[in-house]
Amino acid sequence: MKFPRRRFLHLAASAAALPAVPRFAMGQGYPTRPVRIIVPTTAGGANDSVARLIAQWLSERLGQQFIVENRPGGGNIIGTEAVVRAPADGYTLLLVNTANTSNATLYDKRNFNFIRDIAPVAGIDREPYVMLVHPSVPAKTIPEFIAYAKDNPDKVNMAPAGNGTGTHISGELFKMMTGIDMAHVPYRGGAPVLTDLLAGQVQVYFGIPASSLGHIGAGKLRALAVTSASRSHALPDIPSISEFVPGYEASIFYGLGAPKNTPMEIIDSLNREVNAGLADPKIKSWLVDQGGVSLSGSPADFAKLIANETEKWAKVIKFAGIRLE
Repeated sequence: MKFPRRRFLHLAASAAALPAVPRFAMGQGYPTRPVRIIVPTTAGGANDSVARLIAQWLSERLGQQFIVENRPGGGNIIGTEAVVRAPADGYTLLLVNTANTSNATLYDKRNFNFIRDIAPVAGIDREPYVMLVHPSVPAKTIPEFIAYAKDNPDKVNMAPAGNGTGTHISGELFKMMTGIDMAHVPYRGGAPVLTDLLAGQVQVYFGIPASSLGHIGAGKLRALAVTSASRSHALPDIPSISEFVPGYEASIFYGLGAPKNTPMEIIDSLNREVNAGLADPKIKSWLVDQGGVSLSGSPADFAKLIANETEKWAKVIKFAGIRLE
């Protein structure tokens, strides 16, 4: 069942416009017991780190434990469905990420509709990828790389950390907007991609900055550009792709969601506390170190981001012909 983007934004805006004082009064007793934050990926990754950061903050602010629970599998679908089916009482939350927006098009067989069934609570942050090439690739800038790829389509292999992942669709967006072709060589995870990229077995990877900074500094890999709309704090001397390909933007975003029909007073309470956390110097410093930009704002703001990202990645996925089962 499709849920129109316009309808989604209208509902989010209407909810945000409800009187604030009654909602605050109703939400003062929340939470009275521990709250679970479901992370739909394995422990130890970026999703997990963001969830634990915000869980600790919320635990300290609200006087109850916010417990991170990892539910990996199915490209985020298993953990997301667990939240969709949970009681709408504010005691089960979802660590939302970019995959939730791309999955809407990648998978035909799902038992839920993310936009319909998950209520946006608060954005947390947005982090870029970095376009990495092996030093054997002669291009040192984005324009040089585009020219090289057009002249040598059989010499450029793009290796994402999984079919349909953000590291894949960010590269497909680059192909779509530049008209170049790169062979798609999918891997199972970022670590094996980096191993083969360092060995020159593949030539291009849209990777996570944190895992590649050491290789960039040692000259073992070349960073051509970051994928965010502007330059990253983590790599201030590296340009953004958008400086050469206007309108290009691809990033990982994180936030909190809740089952639909969760009372707005609870959503508002959580939103206020997350925004307070994003203004805290320690959390701000941590996000900057990851190259991130905070996504402070209202539930309606987060709803708009989710809708926009869902629409954008649907176009890219259809262009690339990616389907997952």
